[in-house]
Amino acid sequence: MTRETFRRPRALGPGARVAIVAPASPFDPAELEAGAHELRALGFEPVYDESVLARRGYVAGEPAVRAEAFLRAWRDPDVAAVIAVRGGYGSVQLLPLLDVGELRRAAPKAFVGYSDLTTLLSFLTIECRMVSFHGPMLAGKLARGADGYDRDSFRRCLCGTGPVGSLASLGLETLREGDAAGPLVGGTLTQLVASLGTPFAFAPPEGHVLFVDEVGERPYRIDRMLTQLAQSGLLARAAAVVFGELPGCDEPGGTPTARAAVADVLRDFPGPVLFGLSSGHTTRPALTLPLGVRARVVGGPQPRLLIEEAAVSAA
Repeated sequence: MTRETFRRPRALGPGARVAIVAPASPFDPAELEAGAHELRALGFEPVYDESVLARRGYVAGEPAVRAEAFLRAWRDPDVAAVIAVRGGYGSVQLLPLLDVGELRRAAPKAFVGYSDLTTLLSFLTIECRMVSFHGPMLAGKLARGADGYDRDSFRRCLCGTGPVGSLASLGLETLREGDAAGPLVGGTLTQLVASLGTPFAFAPPEGHVLFVDEVGERPYRIDRMLTQLAQSGLLARAAAVVFGELPGCDEPGGTPTARAAVADVLRDFPGPVLFGLSSGHTTRPALTLPLGVRARVVGGPQPRLLIEEAAVSAA
């Protein structure tokens, strides 16, 4: 897979229509309204239909309803981007109902989500070979305005046609030194390893930069999942690894920590390893990361993640 195989969506300009979908769990309608208000404040026009409010137990409606809402937004030439309301669970149920060929033939759109939406991010980036965005959803992030997400990186990724540049956050530290570059892929660790052994298995390109997010998993579970990635051979394909903050992943008593588990499993990793990037599950305003775009990881006294390409094309 080469850099050219990742197609870029068009940049979002003033008045761009952003379709809101619910591929995973149900949500508080007040979060939908607050998040839509924030999209309007950014200069976009949020659109959604009543299916977004569907409910079926712990998911936001029947899989066919959620898949059709996603495809309807994707097929609409007047929609420039698609964003999820929240994660939770359920995105994996859509995959058998999505056609890779159809999505590849269509003009790419910016898709934004994280957590359970890792399933769709990987599907779009790796299977459909287009840039997608590990970024804030409406519930808990956009609904909170500047307290919930980093507006600057959101705009740079989705609206700017130049290289995105440096994405750093307080607390970012180096676990292993080095300097390496490759296409950025990844997401929530639980979803990445749950895909293995299925027709939709996470299959990153050789030489990629792996971003790993997670929340509420104890250190031995982090160890177990990273060990599974290593034993599957996928970790060996990575040129560098960048971890999120992994909030709620330390033992209740404080030790061992998730950081210690990560450092132990990756103690012999040959490339740079960073820990503490504020994207996805984070206690700080969440950064937006463009997946499928060339990134450089610098591990040292001043750790950095540099996005060396534009994530979107001129409208």
